[in-house]
Amino acid sequence: MKKNPLLVCFTLFFIVLSACSPNDENPKPVFNPHPTADYLSPEESMKKIFLPDGYKIELVASEPMIKEPVAIAWDGNGRLYVAEMLTYMRDADATGEQQPISCIKLLEDTDGDGKMDKSTVFVDSLLLPRMIQTVGDELLVNETNSITITSYKDTDGDGKADVKKVVYKNDAYSTSDANMEHQRSGLDWNIDNWMYMTYEPIRVRYRNGKMEVDSIYNSGGQWGITHDNYGRLYYSAAGGETPVQDFQINPVYGKLNFKDNFDAEFQQVWPIMATPDVQGGPERLRPDNTLNHFTGCCGQSIYRGDALPEDLVGDYIVCEPVGRIIRRAKVEHNMGKTTLRNAYDSAEFIASQDMNFRPVNSATGPDGNLYIVDMYRGIIQQGSWTNPGSFLRNKIDSFGLAKNINRGRIYRVVYKGGKRSPKPNMLNETSEQLLQYLEHPNGWWRDNAQKLIVSRGDKTVVPELKNIATGASGKDNHLARIHALWTLDGLDAMDRTTLDHALNDEDARVRKTAVWISEPGLVSGDTGLVDEVAKLKNDPDYDVRVQVLLSMSRSGTDAARDIVKEIASRNSDNEMITSVKEAIAKNELVKNLSKRLGDMDKNHRRMVLNGAVTFRTFCANCHGNEGQGMETPGQGMTAPALTGARFIKLSEKDNAIRILLNGLKGPIDGKTYSSEMPAMNDNNDWWIASVLSYVRWEFNKEKNNGVNAIVKPDEVKKLREENKDRKTSWTESELLKK
Repeated sequence: MKKNPLLVCFTLFFIVLSACSPNDENPKPVFNPHPTADYLSPEESMKKIFLPDGYKIELVASEPMIKEPVAIAWDGNGRLYVAEMLTYMRDADATGEQQPISCIKLLEDTDGDGKMDKSTVFVDSLLLPRMIQTVGDELLVNETNSITITSYKDTDGDGKADVKKVVYKNDAYSTSDANMEHQRSGLDWNIDNWMYMTYEPIRVRYRNGKMEVDSIYNSGGQWGITHDNYGRLYYSAAGGETPVQDFQINPVYGKLNFKDNFDAEFQQVWPIMATPDVQGGPERLRPDNTLNHFTGCCGQSIYRGDALPEDLVGDYIVCEPVGRIIRRAKVEHNMGKTTLRNAYDSAEFIASQDMNFRPVNSATGPDGNLYIVDMYRGIIQQGSWTNPGSFLRNKIDSFGLAKNINRGRIYRVVYKGGKRSPKPNMLNETSEQLLQYLEHPNGWWRDNAQKLIVSRGDKTVVPELKNIATGASGKDNHLARIHALWTLDGLDAMDRTTLDHALNDEDARVRKTAVWISEPGLVSGDTGLVDEVAKLKNDPDYDVRVQVLLSMSRSGTDAARDIVKEIASRNSDNEMITSVKEAIAKNELVKNLSKRLGDMDKNHRRMVLNGAVTFRTFCANCHGNEGQGMETPGQGMTAPALTGARFIKLSEKDNAIRILLNGLKGPIDGKTYSSEMPAMNDNNDWWIASVLSYVRWEFNKEKNNGVNAIVKPDEVKKLREENKDRKTSWTESELLKK
């Protein structure tokens, strides 16, 4: 049969086109074993960043408009605030790190092309700003070495703050001179109208210009916190090399993690170039010099937009700047328990071959796309781990990483055919107009509409909020009903009729929300409400049962206690419910710690209590809440158990101080662990003393413990001076000779 030459040419053209450009903008990367630290322009760097088919990145802002960006937040009109840490690791010795010369920029897109074209210094003279949150026309800011939260406002429209007001300050939580990596982050405004942060055992609520504070179980975490559509919080801990944790229950109820929060493979990372500059040294590198395990996990978010594929909605995004990658994880719920898995097989959502690509934060934007904050620099580890002679310092010096500073990029991840939402104008809209956004497909719009109405305290919209919450508005949108319920709660305008309707909603997620919102009534002993919530104790949805268990546990009534026992008994074969019951019990133990201290001297008492706070929020990431050690799936024990450990004996006080000041490496009692104890000498003497006082008081079972367990700051100061020239961690054999 004779072939049609035109058809043959067309076929060959199609084959060649397909072979040369199978994904148009998404060619597959070829592994680079010998990357350089050369500076690349934003356009050059973007060519080194690889994404799955259909996805691509667009540049939103870069140097010189921004430098050293670490966190972003949009106001209700879509203007972007960017926190810049201008003194972060300007060289490998952290020279000048404590100078208050950092700032927060305000970026605007004035022509509507999606790229920022106007930049103003909104606030300057800051010390490494680490938390920002917009509330109406105010920006809440927290700086390093302080728990203070300050409100800034621009009243004359020039883009520069001219009103400053401290809205929260607590000197008891001062961390002056502490390692900047071991301090709080977040200030995430959750759906329950509380703002959550890492490290601190508090959450805060900002209404009518005043900050309310509520004590919670130490939430832990480190660099980053986020929430999903239903208020579930997700933390991570770079110190414990844990990319996600503490998401099973809200920290109000305690702390709960499972060994299979994720599988062992989840902690493996898959760079597409050699990444030799790791703090963990050879143990954290594969034979091809790639990072083999999460180590710098930070900046997580749940994608909640509407411009990217629907199968991305609800997925967990977490940055790993050491590996130059960004992980995408599927979040799965089963029988009340939540687990995560990598969305790709031995691959990452985003990976770069630019050594200076340092993704440190992510967020869903008002346009519905995913935003990435790239600090774009050479060094991404704080000075405590870059001492001369260390493995990491040698890599920094050999690659010349220290010279790459004063830059930064913000990218937007888009998808072919995706549409951007219009620029918001919420600050100029009435509360009645904002109601329409409670059903918006992009969570950013829903969150901000709720936040603005609550922060205004505008109760004129209460009748329509009740209509939305009960479905009387005629709109069938469970997310709108949930946001309406929480908005009513934030306005202190919830009534029993609306709440009872929600407790009987056809959607389990609305029922769970209603149980959560019922807690103040349960705590106050409202017997009628206790009886109504109790009807859900056997709800077909396990998430609802778990919430009933959690909320009832906060009520002191006999009826509520009976419900808690009944749920635990009836569901003794359900891992989540039995574990929640145990977590609640542990939370009570923490609350009772001060009682256990008895009549201890008030200064010693304060030291132990503060040491407990620090231990539970940082040390427990490796050593476990109860000092039992922490096992990582597929990696064995992260660090040794402390209970009965040799170096916390009363006679080993000096060695315990030495370990916390300078670190500990190598085998301990013949056993090796996946992590080494880092030096904590960037923290002040009181911080060191308080942690050790708690550890020695809590985990040392020797007789005559108590006051003998206390470590004094002067004792720390003395050993700090004796070992001021030491640059390496101690080994067990060295300490045994002391």
